[in-house]
Amino acid sequence: MIKNQQPKSSDYFTKDHEQAILDYVKTSDPRERTRLYGIWIEPAFREMVDKIVFTYKFTSLPNIESLKEDCKIFLVTILDKYNVDAGSKAFSYFSVITKNWFIHKVKKNTEQNRREIDLQGLVNATEHESLIIHNPYHEQREKAEFWFAFWKEINCWEQLELKQNEKRVLEAIKIILKEPDAIEIFNKKAVYFYIREITGLNTKQVVNNLNRIRSRYRVFKSTWNEANI
Repeated sequence: MIKNQQPKSSDYFTKDHEQAILDYVKTSDPRERTRLYGIWIEPAFREMVDKIVFTYKFTSLPNIESLKEDCKIFLVTILDKYNVDAGSKAFSYFSVITKNWFIHKVKKNTEQNRREIDLQGLVNATEHESLIIHNPYHEQREKAEFWFAFWKEINCWEQLELKQNEKRVLEAIKIILKEPDAIEIFNKKAVYFYIREITGLNTKQVVNNLNRIRSRYRVFKSTWNEANI
């Protein structure tokens, strides 16, 4: 349970803020929830929303200050949906949801202005990503949490009833991912070559088993992008 103290003004989504969200989800006491939100969660959400709006240049949206408040209200309404057992940290979970919330607003704003503005390549969610002002803190933290969740997922795959060749390919992938700097890979063919060398399988066997693993990865990535991990 979160300690009964005030966060430092310089703190931003620390372990204490994470714990405050867990405590909020676990309790049904309105007064305790109000205390946790006012002292810990609201400041973290406010800072997170501000940083994401600036980082991804959502500042170009009309009435952005009102939208930021609407987004924070939306985050409060889904606090109960956060599940720590899913493997995702609160920071990553709510960051992805916040970014997607504003991307939806970009799409909606684009559709509303389509008849008035005749410009080729109107900004959509994909094009908007190319306008990103990179924020190293967000990028590094999201990357670290992604790889933590991905390795956890790979460990779960190893518990499945895999065929022997599929186990070999999965082990080869783990070797490549663990030591990427030690392997000179310039294209897709080189990846297949290294997996063949590690497993002793032929190309057809590698491709067939790699496709099964790739399908599991697509499910994992889709779930991650929807902030369900």
